[in-house]
Amino acid sequence: MPAWVAAALIALATFVAYRNTFTAPFVFDDERAVVENQTIRQWSTALFPPDDNGSGVRGRPLINLSLALNYAVGGLDVRGYHALNLLLHLAAALTLYGIARRTLRRPRLVARFGEAAERLALAIAMIWAVHPLLTESVTCVVQRTESLAGLWYLLTLYGFVRATEPGGSKRWLVGSVAACLLGVTAKEILATAPLVVLLYDCTFVSGSPGAAWRQRRGYYLALWAAWLPLAALVLGAEGRGGTVGFGAGVLWWQYALRQSEAVVAYLGLSAWPHPLVLDYGVDVVERVGAVWPQLVLLAGAGVAMLWALWRRRPAGFLGACFFAILAPSSSVVPLATQTMAEHRMYLPLAALVAGAVAAGYAALGRRIVLLLALGAVALAAGTMARNETYRTGLSIWSDTVRHRPGNARAHCDLAVELLELDRLPEAERELRAALQLAPDYADALANLGKLLVLSGRPAEAVPLLERVLAVRPDYFLAQRSLGAGLDKLGRPADAIAPYAAAARLQPDSALAHFDLGNALVELRRLPEAVGPLETAVRLRPQSASMRAVLAGTLAALGRTAEATAAFETALRLDPNVPDAHFNFGVLCFKLGDFAGAEQQWKRTLELNPDYAEARANLERLRESEVSRNPTGGKP
Repeated sequence: MPAWVAAALIALATFVAYRNTFTAPFVFDDERAVVENQTIRQWSTALFPPDDNGSGVRGRPLINLSLALNYAVGGLDVRGYHALNLLLHLAAALTLYGIARRTLRRPRLVARFGEAAERLALAIAMIWAVHPLLTESVTCVVQRTESLAGLWYLLTLYGFVRATEPGGSKRWLVGSVAACLLGVTAKEILATAPLVVLLYDCTFVSGSPGAAWRQRRGYYLALWAAWLPLAALVLGAEGRGGTVGFGAGVLWWQYALRQSEAVVAYLGLSAWPHPLVLDYGVDVVERVGAVWPQLVLLAGAGVAMLWALWRRRPAGFLGACFFAILAPSSSVVPLATQTMAEHRMYLPLAALVAGAVAAGYAALGRRIVLLLALGAVALAAGTMARNETYRTGLSIWSDTVRHRPGNARAHCDLAVELLELDRLPEAERELRAALQLAPDYADALANLGKLLVLSGRPAEAVPLLERVLAVRPDYFLAQRSLGAGLDKLGRPADAIAPYAAAARLQPDSALAHFDLGNALVELRRLPEAVGPLETAVRLRPQSASMRAVLAGTLAALGRTAEATAAFETALRLDPNVPDAHFNFGVLCFKLGDFAGAEQQWKRTLELNPDYAEARANLERLRESEVSRNPTGGKP
């Protein structure tokens, strides 16, 4: 089978498996990494990811740059982000195909697998590409950290494979080193790439570490030098904001016990990918006795792997790949925000698939081809079904809560989706469930405060929000919700400080600036209100309501020319805003345009027949006696 035909089949299968993901919304860490990430909005900051502790891009400049590319092309249109994720995944699958077909033709394997190398490599790459366990890595936008790092990892190995074939050019070694250097700027798993290349060398090329060193000393020195920029990035990330490392609030041995449980679960999901879960939470294991079967199993697998490596068996190399790639995230260094995550299996799964396909062929010969084809179809169907769950935030978080009811974060994120749909009683139930599991969970407290404000219960909301801000004063949602709560309690003067804090925390939030401006208008501090209102309009130029409030404020300050232009623009954007028509009528009257005033007030009553001030002004205008002194406008 020609390589281009195999590549086309892999591309077709991958597209079919993921064709229903292009409109899937930003979920989970995507919000911080993309929607709230100001550094991707201009090229000057694209290589400097934000310093927050939850974006997933801190210390990973290449990921941030790729997100900036998406933003430059399509803003926050999610389709472009998914398209690039899929292209990266496809490129990784094609690279895996190239490694597999060339490795199966190596002298150590050609006698057993050479005749079927093309078909087996196709099966390995296709099964891996459409496997449901990879859906989180491909469908969640920010998890391109896995696919992009995985691509560079595979290219590092592919360059070595090409260079060490008969007649292979040394330029492939240069490409291999370049791929490794680029990969470390995407994710920390590239730290183990030099080791994996060395093990491949020992298993399939040179036969021993000593021979590998003697033949390619300069190459290995250059490859290991990739640790220098990686170390700089890791140190610069400062433990990813305190969420990674031995000071992250999780005991290393408890995390390690959890990883023994997680790795065995990953193995199970590789064979039977159900149920898949977006967020497993932050659980750890506190007793060795709780996971002793998993520890025994992994210990046995480790011994078998070391023996196979010693004997230069290909199975030993595949086992070492699996454990080495998992090691940065699934060993003893705690990742406090997620103690288990399916996206960590992105590249390790390739080693398992390769081993399973090779073992199946060794046992069944050509009869395995039909089974592999049927398996690929079944896995692709499973991936399509799983991706349907990602079609809305509500569906993916409902699914997560169903499978992980003890995960407070999942309950909270489900509540956020319900809040967006104005399903407030259901959202409150989920937030109460989250707080029952984690009473001090700031996100749940802040969102419950927001919900209580929206429900007309600001007196209950304010103490919750003040409790959150006592610990996290930089929490935008809590500051903005506190301002709204105080406003609804009739305390607009007290609302100014939290509104101003919210505007400082998210300077690109039009709503935050508008809240502040509106509160200042309510206090009749009109000169101060103009700045925030103008900022809100600049950030959201298509908002007729924001522009109308600005116009009313300018009119009250006597800035009639600016107010007239603002009113005209607002009513062109949306001609159905009663307050805008009413206030524009007042301005027209003050300017002596009585016909214009009458027209605006009539339109006000058409939109809102109960608008008493408009009716009163019209009556007085018609009486003509007091038409020079209409009821005042409302900015």
